[in-house]
Amino acid sequence: MKRVLAFDFGASSGRAILAEYSDGALTYREVHRFENRPRETDGHFRWDFADLMENVYKGIEKAGEFDSIGFDTWGVDFGLLDEGGRLLEDPVHYRDGRTAGMVEQAEKIMPQAELYGATGSQIMTINTLFQLLALQKEQPELLKQAKRLLFMPDLFAHALCGSEVCETTIASTSQMLDARSGGWSKPVLEAFNIPERLLAPLVSSGSVVGEYKGAKVVAVAGHDTQCAVAAMPDPQPGAAFLSCGTWSLIGCELDEPVLTEQSRELALSNERGANGKVNYLKNIIGLWLIQESRRQWQREGMDYSFAQLAQMALEAEPLQSFIDPDAPEFTPPGDIPARVREFCRRTGQPVPETVGQVMCCVYQSLALKYRFALEQLSRSTGQSFTALHIMGGGAQAQLLCQMTANSIGLPVITGPIEATALGNILIQLVALGELKNLDEGRALIARTESVQRYQPEDTALWNSAFERYKTILKES
Repeated sequence: MKRVLAFDFGASSGRAILAEYSDGALTYREVHRFENRPRETDGHFRWDFADLMENVYKGIEKAGEFDSIGFDTWGVDFGLLDEGGRLLEDPVHYRDGRTAGMVEQAEKIMPQAELYGATGSQIMTINTLFQLLALQKEQPELLKQAKRLLFMPDLFAHALCGSEVCETTIASTSQMLDARSGGWSKPVLEAFNIPERLLAPLVSSGSVVGEYKGAKVVAVAGHDTQCAVAAMPDPQPGAAFLSCGTWSLIGCELDEPVLTEQSRELALSNERGANGKVNYLKNIIGLWLIQESRRQWQREGMDYSFAQLAQMALEAEPLQSFIDPDAPEFTPPGDIPARVREFCRRTGQPVPETVGQVMCCVYQSLALKYRFALEQLSRSTGQSFTALHIMGGGAQAQLLCQMTANSIGLPVITGPIEATALGNILIQLVALGELKNLDEGRALIARTESVQRYQPEDTALWNSAFERYKTILKES
């Protein structure tokens, strides 16, 4: 029997999942759950790394003995280490405002077409490259002190075993990785005056990078999306995936990156998968809209559960108003319901007033944006998709899953809910030699995890709504 410990960090919480694998059977349980509480410090919105590490140690203590440990997190964010391997300051949160205007500044140095052609990454203000440009402008002395940049999952591994490596899936969120070779892009680094010595040596997903008290420290797919995709149960030919959590990442697996000008204009991204394939995808704001709306109503004294919000959305008249989830006003924390109303008012739509109307607007807008993204993926790859696998926390949102099936006109297969943690676990089991490869792991997930299927309904109504939605996207 092998026991592996998977730490899965999200933007608002983290979990430690202990798994046992014996005689072809996999069982797992959550041993520790904790809040991830970013805070304003020294003029920036930051992750509280000491608090997160304290919870890592608590999770380790609760887990008892295990053979290996691995970390997955969100993308793009990083910590800087000094010559002694000490963290210079708490990592800055991707929602911090320091990258405002950095994309435009980067354009003056390297045209976006050239930058995309080198890295294949969707050009987003949160990307690591633009965070480094902000540092060059605001804190050049900090960069001079820094010996090493480590992305968040690699930073946790460093804290346990002293390793200084960069796992490739997390590196591919940076806008600095060469999409063809899989190495650091020298033209990008040189153009933006980023010394390659700052970046850690690249290692493949599943590499053993050190030990902690006798347990192997494994660099799993550091980017949580790639962990989730690694656990997609036996995908059928032509299936697309949707890793649905705070962010929604919708895409498909390819053998080679797509680096065309059309792909750049469609804001599609080529990321490295744990199995060596390219995950060609679109980043869309996801359950953040629902999570932050709930927090706003809590601030106003109304403590609704997610189930209550979904029920109120179900009771509202559907397909009345829509938003673009990726409009810039929906990114920062704050009063999302008020911003939803203002978006609808500004675009000449009926303004949702009740809680249920706001939630209905958000749910159906996500479902329609998924269709919009799938059509872009199809146009860019020439593929016709046959089904959509929804994995992660969004697989529990039955209303969203049914609306998505209605919107895309294809079957939706949901599960596993714990896809990210399971992908982390599978990669560790491959590293330990218990599984031959991730294909064997996916077959294991298909045998052991339950999935649910949603068939499209009311497709004519949703087709009509989609035509209106595309007009609203253009006008907004």
